[in-house]
Amino acid sequence: MSSSRHKEIPADSLLQLRQRLDHLPRKSPERARQVAEFADLYGVSPTTVYRTLKNLRKPRLTHRADHGKPRVLPMAELESYCALIAAVKLRTTNRQGQHVSTKRVIELLEEHGIETPQGLVKAPKGLLHKSTVDAYLTQLHLDQPRLQRQPPAVRFQAERSNDCWQLGCEVQRSRKPV
Repeated sequence: MSSSRHKEIPADSLLQLRQRLDHLPRKSPERARQVAEFADLYGVSPTTVYRTLKNLRKPRLTHRADHGKPRVLPMAELESYCALIAAVKLRTTNRQGQHVSTKRVIELLEEHGIETPQGLVKAPKGLLHKSTVDAYLTQLHLDQPRLQRQPPAVRFQAERSNDCWQLGCEVQRSRKPV
């Protein structure tokens, strides 16, 4: 045996043990006997063998089943709250780029409400959380850097090199002196 503190049980041996145990009934004393023999063979406790079998090739989920979907309220309602919060943050931005915090906008929305063209919008207390709103502001591209970014400049380019000049000439030619 190795002198390391944790003893490694080969994966192929564990798979063979699992296959043997799968053919036996759940409460069979033969299962316990085989696990005990296996534990003695590798110098570990039967509990370690059971724990290792349980964790062997166990599939792990990368995300929850409801990943990316709000659990508190419907997505459309959350989007409208996020758009309103982003608008308030954008509207209160000063020349130094500072604005009202997400937490304060949520407090205002819960306590007083915000007047919109559709009427007063007031969120129930405790419904919106700063971390959730910030995550969805980023996901919906309503975060400050994206909202304050200037649109890309589109340069006019004519198909042929003289198109611009010809356009100007044609306009001048079409005008007849009175």
